[in-house]
Amino acid sequence: MNDVWAFGQDNGYAVGQPLTGFSVEAADGVIGHVERQEDTPGMQHLVVDTGVWKFGRSVLIPAGAVTVVDAGEQMVRVAPSRDEIKAAPRFETDSETTDHGYLSEVGAYYLSLRASH
Repeated sequence: MNDVWAFGQDNGYAVGQPLTGFSVEAADGVIGHVERQEDTPGMQHLVVDTGVWKFGRSVLIPAGAVTVVDAGEQMVRVAPSRDEIKAAPRFETDSETTDHGYLSEVGAYYLSLRASH
């Protein structure tokens, strides 16, 4: 399951590249912007502020869901749709980024999306 927690190759991401502030976009529209990122190998993910949605909240998106990083446009594209991201396990506190139970739940959810596409 570790590949869901790592940036894919050839998506434009450079190791250590700061993504904070980049806009985040799904195929069906803008999701929000990168609020924080975790770059620890095997745990790479983005915390995305979804303030553009009516009930804006933050969501945790594993790095494996990222399809394109465009440094020039300061934009990150992700594979899941807006509705799929909204349906992901709810992210509430930063302590969840180190909670193995929560991370396993999130990882399993995003892996299930890959299987259904």
